[in-house]
Amino acid sequence: MAAAPGAVRVLPASPNWYSSRCSDASADGRLFGYAARHRVCLLDVSAAAPAFYGELIGHTERISGFAFCRCPGQSGLCASSSDDGSVQMWDTEALAPVGGHSLHQNAISALHWSPLVKDLIVSGDVKGVIVCYWHNRSDSQQFFPEPRTVFCLTCSPHHENLVAIGYKDGMVVIIDISRKREVLHRLRGHDDEIHCLAWCPVPGEERLPAWQDELQEGGRVSNGELTQDTATKKGCYLASGSKDQTIRIWSCTRGRSVMTLKLPPTKRRGGAVDPAVKERIWLTVHWPSDRATEIVSSSFGGELLLWDLVQSGKRKWTLLGSSEGQNHSRIVFNLSSVKRQDKELLLSISMDRDVKCWDLSTLECSWTMPSLGGFVYSLAFSPVDTGCLAIGVGDSMIRVWNTLSMNNIYDVKTFWQSIKSKVTALSWHPTKEGCLAFGTDDGKVGIFDTFSSSAKNKPPQISSTYHKKTVYTLAWGPPTPPLSSGGEGEQPSVTLYSCAGEGIVFQHNPWKLNGEANDINKVIRDTNSIKHKLPARTEISWKPDGKLLALGNEDGSIEIFQAPNLKLLCTIQQHHKLINAIRWHHEHGSQPELSYLIASGSINATIYVHNLKSVIESTSESPLTITEPFRTLAGHTAKITSLSWSPHHEGRLVSACYDGTAQVWDVMKEEPLCNYRGHQGRLLSVQWSPVDSDSVYTGADDFSVHKWHISKQEHTRPPQGKKSIELEKKRSIQPKVKTKKKKKPTEKIPAKQDLSDTVNGDESTKEMLVEENGVSDHEGEKEAQETELPDKISMTVSKDTSSLAYDYSSFSLPKPFVTQKATPVKKDPPKEKPTPDASLKKRKPRSILPFSTLMDHRSKDELHQDCLRLATCLKTKDDNEDLSPDLEDRIHLGLFIDRASLHKMIDVEGKHHLENGHPELFQQLMLWKGDMKGVLQAAAERGELTDQLVAISPMVGYQAWVWTVEAFAKQLCFQEQYVKAASHLLSIHKVYEAVELLKVNNFYREAIVIAKARLRPEDPILKDLYTSWAALLEKDGHYSMAAKCYLGASSPYDAVKVLAKKGDVTSLKTAAELALISGEEELSATLSFRCAQDLLISRNWVGAQEVLQQHKTLFGQRLVFCLNELLCKCLSERNPCDRKSPVPPCYHSWELNREASFFDMVIEVWQNVLGMDTTEQAACAREQLSSIEHPPSTSNTHPKQVLFHISHDLTLAALSYQTATWDEAVKSILGAVTRSYDAGNFTLMQEICSIILPEGCDNLKHKLDSANSQSMDASRSLEGFVAYGLLYDLWWNPPEDSLVLQKGGLDPVLCPSEQTALEKSYVSDQSSEETPDQTAAEMNENLCTTTEVHRCETESDSRISPVDLVDKQSKLNNCKVLLSEEIAALQNTQRDIAEVQQILADMIRQHQQQRNNLQENTNESTPESNLQQSAETESDKPCPDSSQMNGKDEIKEPITLPELTKQLLKAKQKLAEFPDNLKVFPFPDVLECCLVLLHLGSQCPPELHEQALDLLRKHGGADTHKKAGRRFLT
Repeated sequence: MAAAPGAVRVLPASPNWYSSRCSDASADGRLFGYAARHRVCLLDVSAAAPAFYGELIGHTERISGFAFCRCPGQSGLCASSSDDGSVQMWDTEALAPVGGHSLHQNAISALHWSPLVKDLIVSGDVKGVIVCYWHNRSDSQQFFPEPRTVFCLTCSPHHENLVAIGYKDGMVVIIDISRKREVLHRLRGHDDEIHCLAWCPVPGEERLPAWQDELQEGGRVSNGELTQDTATKKGCYLASGSKDQTIRIWSCTRGRSVMTLKLPPTKRRGGAVDPAVKERIWLTVHWPSDRATEIVSSSFGGELLLWDLVQSGKRKWTLLGSSEGQNHSRIVFNLSSVKRQDKELLLSISMDRDVKCWDLSTLECSWTMPSLGGFVYSLAFSPVDTGCLAIGVGDSMIRVWNTLSMNNIYDVKTFWQSIKSKVTALSWHPTKEGCLAFGTDDGKVGIFDTFSSSAKNKPPQISSTYHKKTVYTLAWGPPTPPLSSGGEGEQPSVTLYSCAGEGIVFQHNPWKLNGEANDINKVIRDTNSIKHKLPARTEISWKPDGKLLALGNEDGSIEIFQAPNLKLLCTIQQHHKLINAIRWHHEHGSQPELSYLIASGSINATIYVHNLKSVIESTSESPLTITEPFRTLAGHTAKITSLSWSPHHEGRLVSACYDGTAQVWDVMKEEPLCNYRGHQGRLLSVQWSPVDSDSVYTGADDFSVHKWHISKQEHTRPPQGKKSIELEKKRSIQPKVKTKKKKKPTEKIPAKQDLSDTVNGDESTKEMLVEENGVSDHEGEKEAQETELPDKISMTVSKDTSSLAYDYSSFSLPKPFVTQKATPVKKDPPKEKPTPDASLKKRKPRSILPFSTLMDHRSKDELHQDCLRLATCLKTKDDNEDLSPDLEDRIHLGLFIDRASLHKMIDVEGKHHLENGHPELFQQLMLWKGDMKGVLQAAAERGELTDQLVAISPMVGYQAWVWTVEAFAKQLCFQEQYVKAASHLLSIHKVYEAVELLKVNNFYREAIVIAKARLRPEDPILKDLYTSWAALLEKDGHYSMAAKCYLGASSPYDAVKVLAKKGDVTSLKTAAELALISGEEELSATLSFRCAQDLLISRNWVGAQEVLQQHKTLFGQRLVFCLNELLCKCLSERNPCDRKSPVPPCYHSWELNREASFFDMVIEVWQNVLGMDTTEQAACAREQLSSIEHPPSTSNTHPKQVLFHISHDLTLAALSYQTATWDEAVKSILGAVTRSYDAGNFTLMQEICSIILPEGCDNLKHKLDSANSQSMDASRSLEGFVAYGLLYDLWWNPPEDSLVLQKGGLDPVLCPSEQTALEKSYVSDQSSEETPDQTAAEMNENLCTTTEVHRCETESDSRISPVDLVDKQSKLNNCKVLLSEEIAALQNTQRDIAEVQQILADMIRQHQQQRNNLQENTNESTPESNLQQSAETESDKPCPDSSQMNGKDEIKEPITLPELTKQLLKAKQKLAEFPDNLKVFPFPDVLECCLVLLHLGSQCPPELHEQALDLLRKHGGADTHKKAGRRFLT
């Protein structure tokens, strides 16, 4: 946990991205901490330049939040939260954990240490749970204000219980943690992620007068002094920054936003980012302490803005960092501040991986600390520009660090153009300044010019030849053929060699990188005439003088070649594992013979040094082999990744190792001098400082570069045994990662051998680590690989994957590991390298030849015996063509002899398969043998045919194939796989059978596809398919689908019918359009009309007109609908009390002439809108409509239906009116009026009379032809109804000061929708003229009985003014027309007939009931009481007293049938005597009108009164009339 011991300078790991607070500065201003992956990196920022302080290690996953304690005296305490759901507290002095909790169930996304409560840590997670944890008393409390993802949270600096929380969806909530369920404010305004919340450092809300007009009563700012008003003191402003590119300032007292700042589109300067990244935005805000009116925020592309909140006008912001390169180049995530004497410093972390410090007084950048976002794969010092260190990092960037810079110890340039992958290898040109070659994880090789001033933006040259895998090493060396063959001047003095994971070394021409690179193996083969396969190369190293090239191979050998033709001098067979590093000793020492030393390191932990002086001086023609080392450096416990000779000493070497340490050796004495253990991960690269003999630079997979001093280290040798295990454990607290299934067998920098992530302890799987800031990155290194040849399978060093820590002590004995494994000889090398027996279990496909394979895996002795036996057999066979009988028990040797013995072997194997239940493997063997026919027959009989068998059946012959397919189709039908069966039948051209099969099993869709694709279009089968499917669909109610089928079968008529079946508006509309398209004009018109009527019921006239206008034949109906709409409009305007209907009416927006009469208004609309201009059109429409007969209305007809029929009549009237055929007009108007009367809707009748004939009938009467008796009769009848309506109007609406009848159900409010008792009296049954209304009189009589009490009051108290009376009497005189003697007599006769018919009907019904024994109490029911029941049921709703009335009747003697017929006959004769013109048109009930007139009492003119009494006396013979008229007649 300690700071890197002895590390002088560190380039640390990069800060995490996309966290609202993952960095913070301590209250005393000494330390700045930020989260870097799963650790916290601490910098000491107290001096003018930053220094690495140490790391806090303990979390296992990415850290998402970090905060220091703000309490004085405890500034060394801090807390961090992680995706693993834990909150950890730390002591920065000891760099050790001091407590924490794991109360969250989910990844934590925000954390803050309360500035007021010294032991309170608040954290929030992605599911919305907030945990408050008081560490001193280990107490905690949970809140769940919103079920949303928390993005940030901040505790108030003025009120210890307030916490502001920002959510992913833009909501901000303020909670009071002292009150469990209380949310103080929900602040809504942002519409995307809240990235940061900051409380104003000064309490109170009065000080910003310029903010909004409403705040003008607040305090004034004078001389920077803030005047405070106690009323607003308790509030505090809160600033929020959101992804929606705005900053909002919120008032806490009011709970609303008082100011919104929109990010300006600043001009991005020096931002090196591809356009895709440009719009990334993270808006963090910081409210500097003691500056209540200023806020710092991030902006697009890494710029920082200082906002002045009190400045008026548009531009309120100033940019931080004036000069080029001061700003961040990518988005900024966090801002935190440090107090330094008098000034405030601001620390920012950014996606560009720099930590910057800003001076707020000057707005300039004080210092920049670069950081690394990936493994440090490669370090290289420039041989020309001393002290210039190139660093190759896994974050796809190269850093060039001028380590000698005096004024800035972290003078680092970054190169990123065109790299786009991890930088795994670097090499500086030996003589040309600033020329840096790099290689990447994806096989790219390129050259940067780091020196030119414009280099910052200049992309590198990229070689057109790519490696297939990771580039391991780059080296500059003399040209070799074919490059060296040209003349002197035309070639570069040095060329670039690259070696990569696929095992190939390319030579690139730096002058022509776009040309083809050469594979040097070709030259090696030619020069040394090698025929065998060359080993895969993993490392290259040129001797500094350019005369010798060392190639390290994957099998552990090192080959030394002589330039320029690469003649092989010798092979060093020392390591038996993949070579990771080879380094030649430098040449500038006092002992020149040392320059022949070559040090090498491999996956084995031992470093060998060889002296090649004797080899090079030897004159031997053939290459030598060296197996003894000059020196052996043992002590490391894991693989060696990098080596570096000291340029300042002779024979001094430093090595970097996977055991997490770097070791300095005295090579000549084989003695370890010093061990550096400051890294927290495995070392990947090492370089000795070229200027300081005591300094070494190392890079590791902990994302950092350390510079350390040899003299300052306490350890001399690598950690052994337990210590190494502890180190291993310390390093193994790595983020757990899902390994990618990507296999790179020839990788050199390998799979993480690190225990937490070991995959089967297998070096050949490329490993993964969490890369920069949670973006996973798959860090690879040179690694073991398995060749495809069994004899080269390299074994991993340790197979122990179960224990978490390796016991590295075993590494000192590498050889037994290698020899003790038997090499499995398998057909295909296993995918991974577990122990051989395990790999047998693991293998997925079952062997086809298990028996022979097993025989080849017996003990070594038996295998040797096999070889001898085989040789003998073959020998004897050659000699005498006979087979040796010795083979009997060794059937597997048939593989190596002749066909007959092979057949025997196949038969044995096949028998095994069948016995073990693997027929498919047996079939495969038979196929190999060529005996297929038998297999097919047997499989068909057992129902075991498969796709594969069918596929290979053609090899037996055409007939056999057809037969197999048919058998398979049958088999599939048994298994209910009909579609598949059909497909197979198609393959043998049995189309009809396939279609029939599908049809029978209801697979119509599939059947149709096949039939349509394969048969002639006119084939009747197709039509049959469509119609049968349609019938099925229709039955199931899938009408539109059925319609499509009928159309497919080219019977559109059926399609229309089936579509219309559902009968809803849309179906009808579609059906009508379909019929129109198909040319079924008449059907289409019928359907359109039905559809329009449905639309009318839902009061949608607009829709109805649209539907109708497609048909000329429906023009008349369009007129009707138009009139209906206008009539409904008029009615609803006259009676606004109609209660709201659920569907609002949809009227046209026609301009109406309200002044004109109703008919004029209608005709005007017809002409303007419907285009009815000529009288021919009118006549034609009239003809269309006259032909339609509507049935008479009854009380059961739907009101909208009644209205529609009335509209029809009125349309005819209007058409007659237009053509001035008045006689027709009168009949049509009368039809409309009587229809409303018949429907029992009295009010409607009155309304229609007053709309159509506002002036009464006189005008109309004058226009009639008086010679036409029929029209005169119609006119009289119409007059009667108008008078009838008027009569009731006068009776029901007396002058307002007279008493109104209040009882007896008489409610004068007459809405069309409500029928009062009185209206119901006009529910007449006049379906024919012989059944006039009988209940009217009853009701009247009834009315008298109910209102008896009020009679005297009404008459005596009605004080009517004389003027009113005269007016009323003159109106009543118009009602004379109603008191017609002859009509009264006619109606009486009709009533008699109806009564007799009623009694007859009752008798018949009763007779039937008795006969069927359906009535249980027949004895009780007399015909009379039955009559009474029927009377009740027949009248629509008898008024409450009707039963009493019927009850008072004396029970008459029953009448006999003959008598009844006689009465009926008599009445009918009497009826026949009346003139016909009286019977043609209906007329209101005369006696009823008499009763009403009598009821009016004194208001009625005396002569009318007399006439009414006369009529009553003469014709009121019926019981009901007697009873009703009793009080007037007595």
